[in-house]
Amino acid sequence: MKIKAPRGTVDILPDEIENYKYVQRVAAETARVFGFSEISTPVFEHTELFERGVGDTTDVVQKEMYTFPDKSERSITLRPEGTASVARAYLEHSLYALPAPVKLFYDITCYRYEKPQTGRLREFHQFGAEVFGTAEPSIDAEIIAFVNSIFKNIGIKNLVLNINSIGCPSCRKEFNAALTEYLKSNYDSLCTTCHGRLERNPMRVLDCKNKSCKQIAEGAPAILDFICTDCRSHFEEVQKLLNAVGISYNIDPSIVRGLDYYTRTVFEFVSTEIGAQGTVCGGGRYDNLIELLGGGEIPGIGFAMGIERIILVMKAQGIVPKVSKRPDVYIASAGEGGAVLSLVCGLRDAGVYAECDHAGRSLKAQMKNAGRMGARFSMVIGGDEVVAGKANIKNMDDGTVAQTGLDILSIKNNLSQGTKEDE
Repeated sequence: MKIKAPRGTVDILPDEIENYKYVQRVAAETARVFGFSEISTPVFEHTELFERGVGDTTDVVQKEMYTFPDKSERSITLRPEGTASVARAYLEHSLYALPAPVKLFYDITCYRYEKPQTGRLREFHQFGAEVFGTAEPSIDAEIIAFVNSIFKNIGIKNLVLNINSIGCPSCRKEFNAALTEYLKSNYDSLCTTCHGRLERNPMRVLDCKNKSCKQIAEGAPAILDFICTDCRSHFEEVQKLLNAVGISYNIDPSIVRGLDYYTRTVFEFVSTEIGAQGTVCGGGRYDNLIELLGGGEIPGIGFAMGIERIILVMKAQGIVPKVSKRPDVYIASAGEGGAVLSLVCGLRDAGVYAECDHAGRSLKAQMKNAGRMGARFSMVIGGDEVVAGKANIKNMDDGTVAQTGLDILSIKNNLSQGTKEDE
C-alpha cells in the first residue's frame, strides 16, 4: 500500500515553509506594535462550543466540522476557526478582569471538511486577532487598520476592502421578516439545507454556496435598508474613521459572513488574482458571543486571515521572500574528523551556519559538495593544520585565500571581513 497524506492536507516542504514563516513573522510583529498579546488554545474543543458560538445553522457546523466521540463518549471537534476558542479562554480564565480592551492574537491550524481546491484545504493555517471589552466604532476601524498594515508590511498590493453592517438582533427582526417573505417566494429553487435555514435563520441562506441559492441571494433585500438608528450611526462612524486614516473601502451589502456570532460591522479583504477563493481575510464585530457562551454582555471584534491564500497572492505578485540557505563556511576534513566536528559545533554555538561531511566523501568530493551547497567560504583541515593551529580559508565567490587560526573568534573574524592576506 502506498501511503499518502489525507485528501485536503499538504506537506509543507522546506522551500515552501519559508513563505509561511515570513507571513507569520510579519503578522506577529505587526500585532506587537498594535498592542496585541499572543494566545494559544487547544486544537480540539467540546463540540457544544462551536454549536453555540459559531451557530448550528451555519455550513461550518452543519457540514464541515470534524466531530468525533472521545473514549469517554464526549463529543469533541477539531477547531474549524479560532474566535470561539479564544472567547472561551477569555471567559474561563477571567481575562475580562484585565483593563479593557483586551487584545489577543493567534497563529493556528484549523480543520474543515470541504471540497479541496486552490486556496481551500481541510487543514489550513490562520492568523487571527480578537478584541474584547469595547463597543466603540474606533476599535472597528483599528482592527481593519491592523489587517491593512499586515498586508502592507508583507508587501501585498491591490487588495479590495469590502465592508457592511448586518445590524443587531433588534433591527435584524424586520430584515429577517422581509428576507423570509422573499425566500419563501423562491422556496422551490432553494437547496434542501436552506429549506431548514429558512425557518431557523434565514440570513444563512445568503451565505449558501449552492449555485441556485447564490442566484436567489443576489436579489434579496439589503440589510442596510433595515438597520436601526444606532447601528447606522455606528457604521457611519466606522466609515469616517477609515477615511481619516486613509483606508479605501467599498460598501458591499451582500457581505453577511458565514458565522452566526457576527453583529454590526463585517468586512473582507479580497484579491482578484487567485481565482474563486479570493477572500484572504474576513472579520467583524460579535457583541453577543460572550453572552452566548455564558458570560456577560461583553462586546468583541476580530478577524482571521488564511495564510495559504495570502501566499497565493504573494506568488501572483512576485513578492515571495528570498531566504539564503548558503552555509557561511564548509569545513572539509583530511582525516581529522574530530577537530572538524569540534570547530563546526563551536561555530554553530556562535551563530555561524557551518557544515561538514557526514557521508564519508573523499576530500575532492567534499569540496564539490561545498560548491553544490553554495558555501560562502571553505576550509580544509588535516594533520598539518591541526599541528600548526592554522588553516587556509577560501572565499568561494572570488577564490581569494587567507590564513586563519583554528579558533572560533579567528574564523568568525575572517568570515565577517572577507579574505584578507595576513600582514
